[in-house]
Formats: sequence, C-alpha cells, structure tokens
Amino acid sequence: MRVLQGRIAVVTGAASGIGKGIAIAFAREGANVVVADKVDEPRAAAVLAGIREHGAEALFVHTDVSDQHSVQSLAQAALARFGRVDILVNNAGIFTESLIESLAIEDWDRVINTNLRGTFLCIRAFIGQMLERGDGRIINVASQLGQVGGKSVGHYAASKAGVIGLTKSLAREVSRRGVLVNAIAPGPIDTPMLHGESEEWRSSKLAELPIGRFGTVEEVAPTAVLLASAAGSYYVGQTLGPNGGDVML
Repeated sequence: MRVLQGRIAVVTGAASGIGKGIAIAFAREGANVVVADKVDEPRAAAVLAGIREHGAEALFVHTDVSDQHSVQSLAQAALARFGRVDILVNNAGIFTESLIESLAIEDWDRVINTNLRGTFLCIRAFIGQMLERGDGRIINVASQLGQVGGKSVGHYAASKAGVIGLTKSLAREVSRRGVLVNAIAPGPIDTPMLHGESEEWRSSKLAELPIGRFGTVEEVAPTAVLLASAAGSYYVGQTLGPNGGDVML
C-alpha cells in the first residue's frame, strides 16, 4: 500500500529542484499532484511526466505565489479538478545575494513577497477546506539559513525565519482541528537555485558543511513524504533539517 494513496497534493515551485522531487515522490506514493509554478507549462513537462509515470494525475497551474489573485486562481483550479486538497507544500521561493548595507529595497520586497507572503497566501487559500473536513497537512519549505543566518543573504534568511515562525504559530492554531503543520529546512541542495549562487558563496558554504558535500533533492523529498503521511502524525510545528550537519539542534 502506497502511503499517500488517493491523497491530493498541491506543490508550489514544483517545476524544478526540491519541489519537483517532492511532487514526484508524492506521486510514487499514490498522490495526485497539482504542480504550481511561475514558469510556463512546457518548462514543467518533466515533472508532469514524472508524476504520470507513477499512475497519478497531474495538473499544472501557472501561479505567482506572491500575487493574491494568482493564488486564488490556483485554489479554484485545484478544487475544481479534485474536489479537495489534502496536502499543501509551500516550496516556491527565490534567492538573491547582497550585503544588507547595499540591499535594494526592491530586492528585499521581492524575496519577502515570494518566500513569506507567498507561503501565507497559499495557506489562506487552502486551509479553510482542510479545517472544514478536519484533515490536512501543510509543509512549508524553509531553509537552514532561516535558523542560522548567513552573510549576504539577510533578506533570504529573514524570509525563511519568518516561514519557520509562521509554521509554529499556525500549528498552535490548527493542530487540534486536524491540520498538521510542519516545516523542512534543507541545507544547501544541488538544485538550480544553488547553481545561481556565486562561486564564492558556494565554496564558502561547502567548506562549512560537516558532511563535506551538498545535498541532493532525493535526500530531501523523503522528509516531505514522512510529514504528509500517517507516519508523520505526531509531528506538530516541527522544523526538520536535512542539512548535512550545517545546523545541529
């Protein structure tokens, strides 16, 4: 028996990277998946094919998570197709580098609006129908940088620290009503986002990692499957960290 058999999941930022890995891992475990991403549908072809290869249904919805109306359209499309959403993975995010002293206000707003506001908007769009049924899982993808900070990434770290705080607060509000909320704070993972960081930043971070290497998407996705499944039913407001030892709690 596949552990997510018949469940309906929405994964934002699912066209590539960690989101793609989570979407395909969910499909492997029997979930139908709504792929929400800002890219055009042809650029999501690989993840859609990966979902369908496991016999699951896949729906692509072009979504800008920082835009309220776009998120509302996502919710309408997902509920029209499947009737409910059991699992929401807030994975969509962007990353830029700048020292705080020279950080453009526009860059601060863009990162916060996507990473933190986007998480909030998606939660607001889907949590109502979860609470009505008394059943749901929300998984917010944060970052180890939201736990420890980092040079030249203050705006990104702040957005992810906000995601962790939002996760804990929401968990306290809704866990007794059947909706379990947790976060995943990956370390540096070999994805297009990591490739977009400067060589100086990557080299410095690699030298700090106790495990001595960057992680892979396949080392993060099982954590999402755990939190989405019955096996994760006693995790409440937690931040799980597949991070190669970058953060040790």
